[in-house]
Amino acid sequence: MAPSFQLSALIASLPESEGGAWGPPASTDSSLNEVPYAPYSKADKLGRMADWTQDSGKDGRDNRGGRQGYNRNYRDQQVYGAGTSSLFSYQHAEDEASFSVVDNTRTSTKPRMGFGRGGGTIFRGRGSRGGTQSSRGGAASGRGGFQRTQTGRGGHDSRFDSRGGRGGRGGRRFGWKDWDKPQRNRDASVIIKPEWKMLEEIDFNRLAKLNLETDEGEDIEGYGFLHYYDRSNDKAAGAKTAERRLAVQDRLFFNPTASDDPVIQDLAQKDEATIFATDSVLSMLMCAPRSVYPWDIVIVREGNKIFLDKREGSQIDYVSVNENATDPPLDVSEGNKDAMNAPQALSMEATFINQNFAIQTVNETASKYEFPQPNPFYNPEEDSEPLGSKAYKYRRFDLSLNEEEPMHLIVRTEVDAVVKSGSGEEQFLTIKALNEFDDRAQGSGGALNWRQKLSSQLGAVVATEMKNNSCKLARWTTQSILAKAHQMKLGFVSRATPKDNNRHVILGVVSFKPREFATQMNLNLNNGWGIVRTIVDMCMQMPEGKYVLVKDPNKPVLRLYEVPVNTFEDEEEDVQVQGPKE
Repeated sequence: MAPSFQLSALIASLPESEGGAWGPPASTDSSLNEVPYAPYSKADKLGRMADWTQDSGKDGRDNRGGRQGYNRNYRDQQVYGAGTSSLFSYQHAEDEASFSVVDNTRTSTKPRMGFGRGGGTIFRGRGSRGGTQSSRGGAASGRGGFQRTQTGRGGHDSRFDSRGGRGGRGGRRFGWKDWDKPQRNRDASVIIKPEWKMLEEIDFNRLAKLNLETDEGEDIEGYGFLHYYDRSNDKAAGAKTAERRLAVQDRLFFNPTASDDPVIQDLAQKDEATIFATDSVLSMLMCAPRSVYPWDIVIVREGNKIFLDKREGSQIDYVSVNENATDPPLDVSEGNKDAMNAPQALSMEATFINQNFAIQTVNETASKYEFPQPNPFYNPEEDSEPLGSKAYKYRRFDLSLNEEEPMHLIVRTEVDAVVKSGSGEEQFLTIKALNEFDDRAQGSGGALNWRQKLSSQLGAVVATEMKNNSCKLARWTTQSILAKAHQMKLGFVSRATPKDNNRHVILGVVSFKPREFATQMNLNLNNGWGIVRTIVDMCMQMPEGKYVLVKDPNKPVLRLYEVPVNTFEDEEEDVQVQGPKE
């Protein structure tokens, strides 16, 4: 008979522990605490005991080959937890932290597609100039399709365009290390003094949402005279027969600010309006959201009257060049080696061209069109030079929101010439000039060569100018509409040689109707009137005094400052005193 087994005796024979419990001892070993854990699934299929094809790259990152490539090709067979061998890779923390790449340029001369040397990726709009990019490569984006350019060993170009034809120039241009370029820091148009008090700060996004419908305005008074436009200038732009040298002629032109205009002062005393301005200042304010360069406007409130003025020598009187280009002209301090292509030099050149171009395109030997009143700024006893063709039309616009609170604006507009229509009607013109300095220089904004493309691709040339000079063209169009001009003549003037900014050639003249041109530029005058009314309402809520509206030199922001009454008067007196000493 087998011996009987008693459970109590078996338990009594077990060794006693300190805690009174029996079983495996609790482990205090922490050697596995830092071991990484790879997830797995019970349904995983065991394919390999050790996968030697799974290479780990730098810093434990998986390379594109090996098992990762296998999983990419056979995604339906990929299992949970696959490709996680990098969790077990050894991290070279100290060694990698002290390591840096000195030179990563390729030594191979084989051309590649991309942003490196030997090729480039180009996004183009309409109307390409053709040719290849520079050796550094780059990219530019426009409204058109996608085009890729690559230069092979034999200089052969291969292009791919989604529209089937050649693309065009324009749009964003990504060059070598464009991402690493420092932000340009322009200087303000006026020095902000400590005693100035900032009242408002308005960004352009808020200005773009404003809207105010107004009438077409009414003529109040007219001063000056106009010569008739010379129709011999209306030849095919870009043709050899249309080319002529730009002559330099001395004529007098006056452009005083609103507070110094005797006609405006007389109208203000008669209480004809609430707001008084000139077309140059008013167009700058109406087109403020398109501006990039700094500017400032002096606002004077006297009683219930608002005067929009400009300082002596203000930037508003000068014509900018390629202000809205993606890569505008650099200043000399920013590394521009050609001083004649700096922003200030180009602005002076463009202003000089505009004045002489307006004189040359009229016929001064024929009869002239006289306005009821003579030029109010000309004094024959003091001024010896002859007057240029210029007429001043004082026009009134209604900016009232309701009949209970009327608000009117009087603006002094300018017209440059007159022409007879087919029906014998006298039509007024504004004459402006676009200038080309060097289509290959920095800051050209991807402009076409006018001598080669003006006759065959006039639309592409004008579209490029609309992009690079959006603010300037918008101001000219606004001034033409304010003056109720029937046509706007745009001249295309280029340097005789790219390295000489003193001799110029007129390549052609093109006519536009201001309203239609504004539609092509997507220019909304109701938005401009809304901006004017908003700024005026701010000033009407302030006490009487002087204010300055300043465009930030580096941000799309307007700032309104309250300044002492004699802020700029002292500077003008200093200039007059120091003038004779020089």
